[in-house]
Amino acid sequence: MSVIQGRTAAEVVDSVRTLIRQGELDVGAVLPPIRALAADLGVNRNTVATAYAQLAAAGVVEARGRAGTTVLGLPSVQGEGAAPSSAAVVNLASGNPDPLLLPDWSNALTGYRPVLYGTEPVEDRLRSWAESTMVTTWPEPSTSTSAPAPTSAPAPVTSPVPPRPDAGRLSVTGGAVDAVERLLAAHLVRGDAVAVEDPGFFLSVGTLAAGGYRPCSVDVDAEGMVVDSLAKALAAGARAVICTSRAHNPTGASLTAARAAALRDLLAAHPDVLVIDDDHFSQIATTAHHPVIPATARRWALVRSVSKFLGPDLRVAVLHADTGTVERIQHRLGRPTWVSHLLQHTTSALLTAPDHEAVCARARDLYGQRRDHLTAALAERGVEVFPATDGLNLWIPLRTTEAVVVDGLARRGWAVRAGSAFSARPHPAPALRVTTATLTPEHAVAFAADLHTLDTLPTPQRNRP
Repeated sequence: MSVIQGRTAAEVVDSVRTLIRQGELDVGAVLPPIRALAADLGVNRNTVATAYAQLAAAGVVEARGRAGTTVLGLPSVQGEGAAPSSAAVVNLASGNPDPLLLPDWSNALTGYRPVLYGTEPVEDRLRSWAESTMVTTWPEPSTSTSAPAPTSAPAPVTSPVPPRPDAGRLSVTGGAVDAVERLLAAHLVRGDAVAVEDPGFFLSVGTLAAGGYRPCSVDVDAEGMVVDSLAKALAAGARAVICTSRAHNPTGASLTAARAAALRDLLAAHPDVLVIDDDHFSQIATTAHHPVIPATARRWALVRSVSKFLGPDLRVAVLHADTGTVERIQHRLGRPTWVSHLLQHTTSALLTAPDHEAVCARARDLYGQRRDHLTAALAERGVEVFPATDGLNLWIPLRTTEAVVVDGLARRGWAVRAGSAFSARPHPAPALRVTTATLTPEHAVAFAADLHTLDTLPTPQRNRP
């Protein structure tokens, strides 16, 4: 075995990852025992124990008791758009929007002029759009969390919002996942804990693993991220929080005003925690945006990408963040590197097109109808689903194992995603994520019948996320 090096836990982690990347540590290789490696390196055994724990949290190795610590390999981040193995299979696994509900790009390049080094990083029209839709999105007045407010009533006002000392700045990244990755890298180091919804967007889970961060799972219910669960993650040392404010992927949950206010009140007591509000569905959401960033936050970012309503090929996300964070991100982007102004120009043209609101309204209505069709078809079969309020997906808890249902559905002509892909927990409750973006009413009825047939094992109570 190649020699692992390092005097600190971070150096040991880097050494192991490098050896794996270079092919000198194969999948299945067993790392030296903690005590033996500590003696070889001349460091305290706690240093090696911490390094192994960080590698395990990142999914690089697995502790197998007496069998030792085994190499799993460097984690890969699987993207959306999973393709079924056969053209005959109906793809309900992709996570993609309906291409027929995306805007026409044919005139989007009109007026584009090539830009040169030194150009401002944010295109002028895109900046204007962001200033009108993002910079004015500030936290609402704080509320008391002594008792939960009714979800149907507005949160009671107890005190005015103090002025934010930093009005923030705008920046552009290559999509929401790129934004999250850069935000975490700007403030965190490998091994830091990040509070993330569980189940949650699997690319966020994958980003944490690839970056070597430690996920702290936070429960999600019908009103979004659960306050008590986030409090436990913060008490466990989470240095960042990633919260999807609406159309949560995979469950379809959206924050209510009362829940968002309670989350802000909790986060207000942790001003140094990085708070990321991922509002990926903004332009076609049926639910209102209730921000989670408290006025006291020193490190924060609101991220809005355009993939779901303009097209996944537009790798553009606009973020509004505190000044220090934007400076760090732009420094990491380096000069003369920037997000392509050709993409920014196309994005701006589509956002400001005369028919933009009508295109979004049509998509908003049809996505809701398709989600409702499947929910109703499943209800007729007695299949419960997570109560989604927005988005392109349904989350369906299962009675039996995921493999049985996923494989059985594939044989019947349906491609779906297993729920375990959306969890950082070692043994998540079995579930499916089903993308309803292109689902027809006829397909909804047929899918519900097949799922009901396959998911028949009895259980005392259906699992919920």
